[in-house]
Amino acid sequence: MATGTQGQLALREVMDIRHAADYLGISGDTLYRYASEGFVPAFKLGNRWRFRKSLLDSWMDEKSGVVPKGAMVEPGKKKPAASAR
Repeated sequence: MATGTQGQLALREVMDIRHAADYLGISGDTLYRYASEGFVPAFKLGNRWRFRKSLLDSWMDEKSGVVPKGAMVEPGKKKPAASAR
């Protein structure tokens, strides 16, 4: 089993604002603002923000332009053709 903060962070699916900010590499204040504005996927448990690692990963993929595995064109299906002039 991994030791230290990084190992514990990798195993945690639901993170508090401090752990999520460390994971994203931003300040807690910035993450709090992002969560409050709905910019980053988050939910409140009581009066505290919580962040699911899987949703943050998907959000980062979307923001960085990474194509999700399921978004590929299925074999046998064609992409719509551009209209001819």
